[in-house]
Amino acid sequence: MLRLLVAGAHIRGATGSGPGVHVSARFRGVPRSTRVVPEEHSPTWNETLAWPLGARPLHPTASLSLRLRHWGQPAPWGDLGAATVSLDQLVANPELPLSLSQVPLLDPKGQPTGSTITLRCSYVPHGKAGDAAVPMQRWVPPPTVSPGPPMHPSKPPAGSKEEFQVRVRIIKGHQLQGNNIKPVVTVFIGQHRFRTRIRVGNNPYYNEVFCQSFHQTPEQLAMEPIRIQVLDSKAIRSKAIIGVFQLDVGTIYHAPGHSLSWKWLSLQDPQRPDSGSRGYLRVSLAVLRAGEPVLEQEEPEADKDVEANLLQPPPCAATLQLRIYHAEDLPLAEPARQCLPSVGGKRSFVAAAVRVGFAGRTVGTGAMAGRGGHDAAVRGSWLCPTQLCTKVMPPDPNPAWNEVFFFPLRLPPICDEIQLAILSGPRSSKVLGTATLHLSRISSAGAVLEEGTPGFLPCFGPSFLPFYGPRADATRTSSTDTNVAYRGRVLLELSTHMETPDGHQRGTINPEDIIRVQSHLPRHRFGLCGVFYSATMVPAGPELLRFELSLGNYGDTSDATCKPAASVTPHGCPVFDGNRYHYLPWYSDKPVAAVTSSWEDAAHRWDALNLLRAMCQRLEKNVVELRSACGDTEGDIGRRLLRELAQDCRRVLLQLEAQPTPTPLDTHLRAARLHLLRCVAAAAAMPPRAGWATLLPMAEAWLRQVAALAVEPQAAVPDVLLWLLRGERRVACARIPAPDIMFSRSGPSACGRFCGRLQTLFLMGSGDIRAQLRLRLWLGPVADSGDLPRHIEGSLRIYAETYENQTKLLGKWGPRGLLGSPGFSDGAGRAGLPRQRIRPPKGWRWDGPWTVEPQRRLLLDTETNMGEVLEEVYENESRCPGGDWGPATVASTDASGVEVPPKEEVPCPQGWHVTDGWRVDVTGAVDEAEKTYHTHRRRRWLRTRRRDPSAQGPEQDLATFLQLVRVVGTGPGPGDGVHRTESAAGSEAWEYGSFWSGRFHLQPRAGDVCRRRCWHRHMVPAQPPPVAPLFLLEGSPGTEDTAREEEPAAAERRTRGLFQPAPQQPLPLILCTFQRPSFFQLRSYIFQALELSPRGTKSTADPVAHVSFVYVSQSTRVLPGTLDPLWDQTLLFHRVLLYGDPRGVQDEPPAVVVEVFDQDGGGAGGFLGRSVCTPDVWLDVKRRQPPRLRRYPLGGSGGPAGELLAAFELLQDTEDGALAQVSTPPWRQGVFSVPTGVRPLLRPMALEVLAWGLRGLRGSVRAPSLEVQCGGRVLQTPPIADPASNPNFPINAFLLALTLPLEEELVPPVRLRVLDMRDFGYRPEVGQTCVRGLGQHHGQPPGPPGPRPSSATPRGRISWLLPRITSKTEAADKEEGKNEDEDGNRDGDGNWDKDEDGNGNEDEHENGDKDKEGNGDEDGPGPQIYSCELEAVPEFEGLQDFCRSFPLFPPGAAAAGGEDPPPVAEFKGLFHMYPLPEDPAEPPPPRRFQDLPPSRPQRCLVRVYVVRAFDLPPRDRNGLCDPYVRVSLGTKTLGQRDQYVPNTLEPVFGRLFEVMGTIPLEKDLRVSLLDYDLVPPDQEIGTTTIDLENRLLSRFRAHCGLPALYCTAGPGCWRDQLPPSQTLEHFARTQGLPAPEFNAEGTAITFGDHSFLLSHFESSPPQHPHLGVPRERLALHVLRACHLVPEHLETRTLYSSTQPGLEQGKVQMWVDVFPTNLGPPGPPVDITPRKPQRYELRCVVWNTRDVDPGDTNLMGQQMSDIYITGWLDGLEEQKQRTDVHYRSLDGAGAFNWRFVFSFEYLVAEQLCVLPGKKHFWSLDETVLKVPPKLILQVWDNDKFSADDFLGVLELELTRLPRPALHARTCTLALPGAPRSRWPWRAPRPPPRVSLFRQRQARGWWPCVALKGGKWHLSGKLELSLELLTAKEAEERPAGRAREEPNMYPTLPPPVRPDWSFLWVQAPLRTLRHGLWRQHRGWISLGLALVLLIALLLTFVYAAPGYLAMKLVNPFQGLHIVPGGGGEHPAAGAEQHRGGAGKP
Repeated sequence: MLRLLVAGAHIRGATGSGPGVHVSARFRGVPRSTRVVPEEHSPTWNETLAWPLGARPLHPTASLSLRLRHWGQPAPWGDLGAATVSLDQLVANPELPLSLSQVPLLDPKGQPTGSTITLRCSYVPHGKAGDAAVPMQRWVPPPTVSPGPPMHPSKPPAGSKEEFQVRVRIIKGHQLQGNNIKPVVTVFIGQHRFRTRIRVGNNPYYNEVFCQSFHQTPEQLAMEPIRIQVLDSKAIRSKAIIGVFQLDVGTIYHAPGHSLSWKWLSLQDPQRPDSGSRGYLRVSLAVLRAGEPVLEQEEPEADKDVEANLLQPPPCAATLQLRIYHAEDLPLAEPARQCLPSVGGKRSFVAAAVRVGFAGRTVGTGAMAGRGGHDAAVRGSWLCPTQLCTKVMPPDPNPAWNEVFFFPLRLPPICDEIQLAILSGPRSSKVLGTATLHLSRISSAGAVLEEGTPGFLPCFGPSFLPFYGPRADATRTSSTDTNVAYRGRVLLELSTHMETPDGHQRGTINPEDIIRVQSHLPRHRFGLCGVFYSATMVPAGPELLRFELSLGNYGDTSDATCKPAASVTPHGCPVFDGNRYHYLPWYSDKPVAAVTSSWEDAAHRWDALNLLRAMCQRLEKNVVELRSACGDTEGDIGRRLLRELAQDCRRVLLQLEAQPTPTPLDTHLRAARLHLLRCVAAAAAMPPRAGWATLLPMAEAWLRQVAALAVEPQAAVPDVLLWLLRGERRVACARIPAPDIMFSRSGPSACGRFCGRLQTLFLMGSGDIRAQLRLRLWLGPVADSGDLPRHIEGSLRIYAETYENQTKLLGKWGPRGLLGSPGFSDGAGRAGLPRQRIRPPKGWRWDGPWTVEPQRRLLLDTETNMGEVLEEVYENESRCPGGDWGPATVASTDASGVEVPPKEEVPCPQGWHVTDGWRVDVTGAVDEAEKTYHTHRRRRWLRTRRRDPSAQGPEQDLATFLQLVRVVGTGPGPGDGVHRTESAAGSEAWEYGSFWSGRFHLQPRAGDVCRRRCWHRHMVPAQPPPVAPLFLLEGSPGTEDTAREEEPAAAERRTRGLFQPAPQQPLPLILCTFQRPSFFQLRSYIFQALELSPRGTKSTADPVAHVSFVYVSQSTRVLPGTLDPLWDQTLLFHRVLLYGDPRGVQDEPPAVVVEVFDQDGGGAGGFLGRSVCTPDVWLDVKRRQPPRLRRYPLGGSGGPAGELLAAFELLQDTEDGALAQVSTPPWRQGVFSVPTGVRPLLRPMALEVLAWGLRGLRGSVRAPSLEVQCGGRVLQTPPIADPASNPNFPINAFLLALTLPLEEELVPPVRLRVLDMRDFGYRPEVGQTCVRGLGQHHGQPPGPPGPRPSSATPRGRISWLLPRITSKTEAADKEEGKNEDEDGNRDGDGNWDKDEDGNGNEDEHENGDKDKEGNGDEDGPGPQIYSCELEAVPEFEGLQDFCRSFPLFPPGAAAAGGEDPPPVAEFKGLFHMYPLPEDPAEPPPPRRFQDLPPSRPQRCLVRVYVVRAFDLPPRDRNGLCDPYVRVSLGTKTLGQRDQYVPNTLEPVFGRLFEVMGTIPLEKDLRVSLLDYDLVPPDQEIGTTTIDLENRLLSRFRAHCGLPALYCTAGPGCWRDQLPPSQTLEHFARTQGLPAPEFNAEGTAITFGDHSFLLSHFESSPPQHPHLGVPRERLALHVLRACHLVPEHLETRTLYSSTQPGLEQGKVQMWVDVFPTNLGPPGPPVDITPRKPQRYELRCVVWNTRDVDPGDTNLMGQQMSDIYITGWLDGLEEQKQRTDVHYRSLDGAGAFNWRFVFSFEYLVAEQLCVLPGKKHFWSLDETVLKVPPKLILQVWDNDKFSADDFLGVLELELTRLPRPALHARTCTLALPGAPRSRWPWRAPRPPPRVSLFRQRQARGWWPCVALKGGKWHLSGKLELSLELLTAKEAEERPAGRAREEPNMYPTLPPPVRPDWSFLWVQAPLRTLRHGLWRQHRGWISLGLALVLLIALLLTFVYAAPGYLAMKLVNPFQGLHIVPGGGGEHPAAGAEQHRGGAGKP
């Protein structure tokens, strides 16, 4: 056994929005895969994969291949890397597991991808303990949930409708564009509209759920659109749309878990999709499918990995142009219903139009929204896929539209399909044919190839696209495929342009483009040939059968527009094969069909396609061999793979380099193929450097890449259709793609894979196989058909055939009086010309005279191949009325009244003998009793005759009748080898019959009135043609030469009118004659069938297997009363004739069809299943190797119907007698059994059965017993005497000795049947079931009694857990101390609450988050929270370790809709299987089921704790429901209607229910949630069912969880009945262990040979006031170490009976079960719901800065009259506002204003509770829960108009951003903050804190506003926030604003500038503040200029007078002093005055 534990991986660049990832592992060619998990950076699986090795040891060179992949994506897009792990170290030391951490993953080129994987491998050699087969994943029994998903869910049939539910949860919005908006979200799910509540602000919180159910197929559901739009309820309708987002349901359904959880949607403007994001909306989307669980995804942390959770719609930046030119080959119009037949039977063509549908179209949104509102736009352009239709053309075979359509295209495309349909009539919705263009096939994203090549946009053509649809004669067609018939083709051209759509939808094609396209339409003649080798499993009956081969309309016999061709095989009469089926006896003369047609020559496309396919086929074969290679052969296979791959690449490259590219798509595909093949050829030129082990992933990558390009969308030639015609009715059909059989002159590799090769086809009709054909097909240009004889092994012969008819009139034969039959006709009786008037076609001549050749294949009677025949003769009597009876005139007749000889004269044919004499049939029905007026009567005589055993076999008898003399060596000849010329034709050449429409026979009989004979004449070409002659036969013989090339346009062929073939000219008959056949022997080894499905109301079957091969069949023996028949039979088919080269048989062996029927009575039996198998062919018997049994799936009418274990081999029977040397299978019990080399190895096994009891039986069951069937053995249990008082069996343990196959996959299942013992031995069946997969019950035989130190026992588990417990405790202590130190350092200010963490979350024991499971620490103080049912927790094994529950289904109940029928009862039991010793003398191992608990019922007290429910679906019109709880146990029901929780989808109940019950009589506890309605009855929401018996019997002690601490009082008081010490003793006793021993102090215990100390678990005594004694605490710790169920809270899924299989929400609860015989239990737990706490938020608005101005004053200054409003989100009615700060010119404002808000808050959920009535007429309050968020808005006050919005600030109190200390540092982006890819997260926000923990905060916060489509900083607010509890608020009161009591803190009036007052009160102040402060610079400059100007003016004014005075008296005022010297004039004047005054 090899086990691989996949721990986890690291993915580089994980986006988180992908489809999920999984690890695929492969060992020895066997793949295994892990589950799919969401894509994360570090996904975790912890999943074990296993490979059973059997007796084959692990080789040292073995390796394990790993691949990390995206789920659901095709390669190579989904590959994330691969690695190969060598297992040599594991082989060297099997005891030491191989642990590998961070193994690098490589790309196909061997380069690291950056991703790693961590794993662990372990190897258990064969024969050691643990070498038992395990499933891929750990088996977890399904929880017992009813009603719910089926116990054995199976996929419904494809195309069937299923139940789905789409859920959309609108969580919250972020940064919605707009100022002061009131957003509302409208959700469209399909055609259904939903709406949320109206919220306020740019970041609204909704948390509303909308559900819509669908009953559709998955394909229909995937096309349903989902449109989410956000509207502003305040705006007008034309401007209300904020943003929209659209996706289809298929995007959600194909995501991991069918859900997109916690995703951010980037909203777009519908009118301008390229304008950027309009905001973000967080949603969770899910699609629920019946029977599939919903994967819960945890809510990501705030703003963690936001980019990975962002969904953005692709831009609409391209236009898709689709040009529609014209059509060809449109069908004729259906004939109108009329009373009289139309003259000539002519029909006209249809008036056709082409409709194009593209679901991704979104044009016209803006225009429609402008005219009709946004709702109309949504419904018109988003919800419905747009369909455009061309104009309707008049009736014409080749209508030309020449129109072009324009479709806006999103890249990458959302929709992949373009649907096209041809419509009939102008207003008719009748679809003639449909076709589909897949964008993924005509475009490339550039990531397909390694090294990356540029991708290309969608393009197509110009090329024809074939259309298929129902036939015009659909009423006569039994085929269920409605699109099977060719209905014409349309010339299309598609191109993509990278430009924004301009809104146009359609246009007209330019004439230049029409002329350009004509160059792509040259025609060439193609020939289609089919050689029919065999036809079997055809319908029985008297009607003749034939096959029709057609290509388009060519060869279709019902189409009158084409010339007739030899496209139909001759009529054949089905022949019974002697066992069950019918076949057509062609033998050596094989019919041939030939069709000539004209198409475009696309050889360059077909050659490249077939070369790539051949390359893929060869590479895939080598890859398969390389997977299974080991040792030295790996290098040889690798070298051969590289050599052949290089050869194939060179061959294809030569072809591609010379390939023409007439269309753009050809150019792009050629470039991509060349690039890929050159890369592959370069890589294959040298061996891998890392060794041959790395070649496998590289080869697989090459295979995927080449296969991705091996497609050809432009295949203009339609498919080849092969029809089975029964008379004139078409009953079955098969389609063959034309490239598969296309011939190429480039070589055999360029030919189609089936070109000229034998293949087996199954013709399907009415949903079943109607014929099995083995034929050879060839298609190619007629000019290249000279190579056709090389593909056809026989010789072709062409004949003209006609029948000469005569009627017996008056005892003479003659052509007169034919009674409506013509004188000459064809084989079907249609009129024809006499043979003398038949002429050969032009260019042909007769080769010999007319000859009579009876078609003996049409003359075979019903006795052919029969072994027993019942003969009958009717004896007739007559009388006169009232007379006696006497012999009639015709004494003896057959059933139809034709005269026959008397019974005494009827001879017995040669080779037959009569088993008994003539007897009168007395069992047949009669018309009525004899009456007197009867004149005629008859009676039926019967006689049985059988074929003599010594006579020749059916094959020789049939060959003798057909005169197959060529089989034994005579020369070739047509027909049956008997040739008689016209002169030599005697009476023996006639065929006789009673009437023309019946069968003919060779020998004349009495009563024959008509006869005919067949004339043949061979024809040959007049001149040896260069092409195959059979392609020169188009049209009737004698018509014009059709060998010349047809005109390019098909219009000329149509305009000649409806070509009606001349009825007199017979079509040529083409036969392929073989000289000698090859004889083969088929050996069919039919071993066993498994898990057959009974038919009807039966519970068992009498199966028989019919094996059909070519023209023979045999049957196995009938095994009565079993659904797992073990036939063990070999069917030998001796000397089977196969014509052709035996090597062709080896390459394409005929298929073996095995059909299993229920042969419970006479007749054909009831069909159970069918399988198509391929035999192993051995031409050289000496090299034969015995085949191995294989599992072949059986398919029934309703889907899978079981499996068949069989093997088949086909051995050539050569003349040397080598086949006789092969040993004959052994003969046992009258049949050949499967030989030893083929049959599986068997070994004795013991199957122990624990039959505990039956549950849920109906009251009419009296004494049920159990019957166990397995491996042909039956076990019967004693009946249950009184099921009403004790439903358990009196004896519970049984042993069944079996002989089972050694291979686990061949082990049959166990079938259980419950029979009721009634009076007189009547034993009706009550229920039955099938237990599949016994490998999970397989194990080693039980060891000797006594404890063993193994990890599988509690003793070994405790010893293993001891170091783990101590280390975990020490690590937890260290971590706790570390956390305390960190908290002490962080919380030094003393403002942090010690009961909450830094994010404001409570401890986990108070956590109410529904998605959190807890930390998983079982030693923690709180209960374990499971996100699933307790039964689904893996470590508890579904609580079915003691016994499992197997549902019993009603006998004969068939699965409906892919699901099992509802069960009628349950079987409680268990199985254990282990091998027995081979030596009979060795004692058997001890049995396992020995020490069983008593099986009597016991009385129990059941306590049901229902905490809460969530994810409930809406049940009321308001989108909510009023749930209440109802608990039922047996006949007792608890729960009152008036105890409902109104108007919620997430109710919190906190209810305890106590009820008494008797287990197992009342074992099913039902917890239901109902919706309260004012008028009963109440509607059920959902129900969950808990099996209390499993919890009581489980060894995991699930009836009462173990708490972490033992407390004697308080909230965590011990509530179990027994204290921990007694519980531990009881546990040891039930597990067969010695009782534990405690020391005197109770601090040490000895348990299971191991000692434990209390210090191992407790480093110090826990701090609890009511802690128990050490003895009990230690016992509790040991109990918890045994992995028993801890104290827990489980999450159970609810299901509704009205919507079975669909989840209806979840409920969190737990159940305690206390048996009354153990004493009274402890006190119950009080789970009353928490009441919300009252808080008061005090917000003081101090100042504002830099607020945007809102007005302009009279002086032109920007100013604002600022005031602030505030409220808590959801409490808009408590809105408060400050006073107005007038005329703020710089954005500064002072307020000193206090806001006081009171609210109720739930600490556990971190949500505010807002109760209130939605309407005044509402009966109950609606409690809303929203996050605590403070909203502050800044406004500009206006007197005569509405106030202007300036900015907004939203603060989440639980995630409060840290404020700035100063206004200048308050910005939207911190300096140096890193950028993010998310647009609105470009500036990283500051660190956030919780106000509930910090309690106070003060600083500056920024306000934002939307301007120009962008957010900008509109102001800054200085706030102080304080959060107080209700008690603290009462102790520290404070009033609003500055009202009393104005305390905590005291708010003084704001100090505002003087200019903020009115100018009337202080005009000078106003001028000073209004002018001086704003313009003081300019004012100072102006004053300086005025002063300067004044001085200048003064100077100008005084200067002229002064100058004039100086001119008159220049020396005025100047005095000269003698003595010279210059003195100052002033000084001189002073001296002069002084001197003059003296005497």
